[in-house]
Amino acid sequence: MSTSPSGTSQLEMLSELAKDARDQAGQLLAKERQTEQQTHAQLQALHRYRAEYSERLQSAMRQGIDPASMYNYQQFLASLDAALSRAQQALADQQRRVEKSQEQWRQEQRKLSSYDTLASRRLLEAQRRSARQEQKINDDLVTSRLARQQSETPQ
Repeated sequence: MSTSPSGTSQLEMLSELAKDARDQAGQLLAKERQTEQQTHAQLQALHRYRAEYSERLQSAMRQGIDPASMYNYQQFLASLDAALSRAQQALADQQRRVEKSQEQWRQEQRKLSSYDTLASRRLLEAQRRSARQEQKINDDLVTSRLARQQSETPQ
């Protein structure tokens, strides 16, 4: 495969585009992880609040509670349970988005690595060609010098 200046610049352009795509995927992954942490924190807060409210109900029941208050506590706990269920689902959904973002970042990184590998191979091949060309020039110089010395020496 021959390396032309335009081939190299095209590869550099593709590599830059891949680097930009990888960086964008990384930024999205960071945002998704941050959202996951926030969602997890909200879920934890709901768990704590439900535990506290449940303790209040237990305390109220020990002191004696009227049926209407008992009903209100139970309804509120049921609404907290529903909120917990929604928050757990939101966390599971967010974790899937994080996994998807991680895979997208990995794909972009693999693409960038492929371009980097290709660029390294092209550079190595160019260096080999240059070394061969330099060796050929040196061999030609030595051959011509030897030929000149042989023609200059009397026989």
